[in-house]
Amino acid sequence: MKIIVDAMGGDNAPQEIVTGAVNAVKARKGLEIVLVGKEEEIRKAAGGPLPEGVSVVNAAQVIGMHDDPATAFKTKKDSSMTVGLTMLRDGEGDAFVSAGSTGALLSAGTLLVKRIRGIRRAAMAPLLPTAGKGLVLVDCGANAECTVEYLVQFAYLGSFYAAKALGLEKPRVGLLNIGAEDSKGDQLRQETYQALKAAGDGGHLNFIGNIEAKEAIKGGCDVVVADGFSGNVMLKTIEGIGSFMGRELKGMFMQSVKTKMAALLVKGGLAAFKERLDPDTIGGTPFLGLQKPVIKAHGSSKARAIENAVYQAAAAAEAGLAAEIEANIALMRTGR
Repeated sequence: MKIIVDAMGGDNAPQEIVTGAVNAVKARKGLEIVLVGKEEEIRKAAGGPLPEGVSVVNAAQVIGMHDDPATAFKTKKDSSMTVGLTMLRDGEGDAFVSAGSTGALLSAGTLLVKRIRGIRRAAMAPLLPTAGKGLVLVDCGANAECTVEYLVQFAYLGSFYAAKALGLEKPRVGLLNIGAEDSKGDQLRQETYQALKAAGDGGHLNFIGNIEAKEAIKGGCDVVVADGFSGNVMLKTIEGIGSFMGRELKGMFMQSVKTKMAALLVKGGLAAFKERLDPDTIGGTPFLGLQKPVIKAHGSSKARAIENAVYQAAAAAEAGLAAEIEANIALMRTGR
């Protein structure tokens, strides 16, 4: 399994990117990494000879956060992102990981790697912690304005991915809405509800109806379908609550000798809870609907997040999700 990594993308490139990639190769047998970027800087970040299984492809340019995301990959053809995605397209790797600009990665991934034929829009689908096994949120920011067809396709993409990522035979799919009743929401939500209900009645999706964000986090479904605007609000709210709760709990346990002793008693549980809320544990967010796996790591990712993003990319490549999507594309076009 060969994973192409954008060594220059993100706030902490190339040091943390190189460290995370090298750690992944050392920890997992059979994994190869191609680091794409400024070779001299990459080798300096490695602090010595690169281990077996790690190679470098030189790319002299870097796509920055201030570059136009729609055109940057065209104007900077020798950038680490453009070169890496071109390699993926040409079969020189099995998946691609980048912590660089989200917009640029989406544009470049769509136009270089290309969408699966019949898929209208690629969607971002992070795996979020819930009271259950987890939750796939589709979309979380790539498509702020959607049609019924987009949302129906997101439902299928999320269902297929949840089956692979969470090991669920029939993932429960819910439509993010302001209430559970079928009459809730705007025209887009109401029409999408009917299309997803038809898909559920036909046995193609396990559609459970509308779902509110609070119920989804409690484990009420396995896949939440949303337009990118609503999904991003939900995602950022969850991230904020997680950060807030962690800070408040720490403050509570540090108030006195008694609370510090109590903290020692629940130290293991608190560590496990923190691990579930930590986005670095998962590593990144896949762009679903592309012909090959592209994983977007957070812009502030450090070595641990990059290492886990590499594992996620390898798992996505092994899952063969694109083939399953292609086999069901007729259903996804009609929503029936």
